[in-house]
Amino acid sequence: MTSADLAAADTALRAQWRRLRGWVEEVVDDSVAGEASVLPGWTVAELVAHLGRAMDALAVCTPAPPGTMPLTLGEYVSSYPDRAADIAQNTRDLAAEIARDPLPEVDRRAAAAFALLDAHRGDDLVVQARRGPVLLSTMTTSRVVELVVHADDLLRSVRRVAGSGPGVDPVDPAALRFVADALLGIVLARGGWDLAVADPRAWMRLATGRTSYDVDVLAAALTPASSADAVPDLGRMLPLL
Repeated sequence: MTSADLAAADTALRAQWRRLRGWVEEVVDDSVAGEASVLPGWTVAELVAHLGRAMDALAVCTPAPPGTMPLTLGEYVSSYPDRAADIAQNTRDLAAEIARDPLPEVDRRAAAAFALLDAHRGDDLVVQARRGPVLLSTMTTSRVVELVVHADDLLRSVRRVAGSGPGVDPVDPAALRFVADALLGIVLARGGWDLAVADPRAWMRLATGRTSYDVDVLAAALTPASSADAVPDLGRMLPLL
């Protein structure tokens, strides 16, 4: 990746954070915070706390030693399933810790993440993240994935609790497209196909396991470069995280 990749990821992260942060403040009140979210075992409040943890993962990155080989985005996110239980427990612990006034704590972690990006603007260095060394652009991209996916989780959760959701969508359209393309990039790197995203949200949900795998949904979410080709069956590859 390049400094241009870092700039694109930085822009997407900031846009998604602003939109999601405003939505959470307006929509997630006491009437929904303690309710079960669409993620099994997670409450809405825990999902909000996880936003802070996601941003903290960027804030705590430090420059890696010279010559360190970075993981790709696909390699980095492939470590998520093995740590799912730890992630869930750490999120619950954080949610309990900040329960009295969660948003300022989430804001503090986000501010630290953006301060790190400001300090390294244009310098796509290799950093040591919690799950291994990655380029700063890769780590930032993974944070955009986190915010976009969980913004969609929160929207679906509030809709389920309230019966009808708010009109405003917490998912930034440009950030969603960025994430959809990044997730497709993982697939293309592994399979060598020539595909494009037709429906970013449908593809994001399939790629992250939010929607059960279905070949018809996949065919509507992705499109082959040539009309003579078909979208390959990705059932053995999905979800990516």
